[in-house]
Amino acid sequence: MASELNNPSQRLVENLASKLRRRQVVGSRQAALETVLVLRQVVSKARFSKFEQLVEIIRSAGRRLVEAQPKEHSVGNTVRKVLHHIREEYHTATKGRASASTRNAFSISKFVLQGQPRKQNVLTKTDEKGTIKENDPDDPDSFARGLKPVLMEAIQDVLDELETVYDNVSKNARDHIHSDEIILTIGKSKTVEAFLKSAAHHRNYTVIVAETGPSYSGHEMAQSLSSAGISTFLVPDSSIYALMSRVNKVILGAHAVLANGGMFAITGSLLAATAARAHSTPVVVCAGQFKLTPLWNLYHEYGALDFADPSNVLGFEEGGLVDKVDVINPYYDYVHPELVDAFITNDGDHPPSSIYRLIKETYDDEDHDL
Repeated sequence: MASELNNPSQRLVENLASKLRRRQVVGSRQAALETVLVLRQVVSKARFSKFEQLVEIIRSAGRRLVEAQPKEHSVGNTVRKVLHHIREEYHTATKGRASASTRNAFSISKFVLQGQPRKQNVLTKTDEKGTIKENDPDDPDSFARGLKPVLMEAIQDVLDELETVYDNVSKNARDHIHSDEIILTIGKSKTVEAFLKSAAHHRNYTVIVAETGPSYSGHEMAQSLSSAGISTFLVPDSSIYALMSRVNKVILGAHAVLANGGMFAITGSLLAATAARAHSTPVVVCAGQFKLTPLWNLYHEYGALDFADPSNVLGFEEGGLVDKVDVINPYYDYVHPELVDAFITNDGDHPPSSIYRLIKETYDDEDHDL
């Protein structure tokens, strides 16, 4: 890694890797934001005369961050998205408008993005500059110097998307929640919280929040929703099945959305989704596109093999029991795609069966394994 990253960039990457390893940076969005900021610094300080060298520098930084915390999937997703964006900008800058339009011809989402002012300005600037030459013997740094402004623009697009993800996910909340409905959610998800608060501006409805033991993050969620003027009830997890017959819709957050349409979500989500299926209650998942992960659940049928502190379940004061039992406190559930009806993302609503197509559009195939 030392041969690929210069010292300032290496220090930035190692600093974030240390924070991820120690869980000082927690949460999918926060980890993604920190990753983008570090990659922006890495690209701005990088020295390269060929585009492949830059890709390898970013991959090297990405591998280091993913190895530091492999279960924070948004880190790898963000690296893949940055690579995808800079490849697009590189092809546009070096081959002009025609090749860029050919490259994006089969993607409706990319066609729409090209109509935005930011993208249009980038194309205009690159058209004025002409093509950028690699391996110029007269000026080895000219390639990096000419390409970096365009790459910074691409990385800024990724950063802007992350910063506005809550607003973009919740902008159509009133189309999914209707007046006098009873909504059930579980745990504390900032995306779901923003979604429910946005709907409350247009609809009067009731939210049932499961307290989500042993972390009891549902307490904070219930307090936040109640302070926003939403009718909120806090219930124990054991009441989910009994209450499900009265619930109109289950809205869950996600830690990571996998390629098959399944997801990793906070413990208790599988219980809620299974109860909803038994009562034919729709299950909706709110998640930003940065949580789309080109991976499959290869670890375990029910969990992500990520465990929280067992003392939250059985404390050491229960000395007589501690030596006689094994306490397992899983942090995430794996929810099968069959249990989810729709994913609401910052790019619209999608059924689980279309997640694989979204991933194909969002990331390049060669980046699935960093």
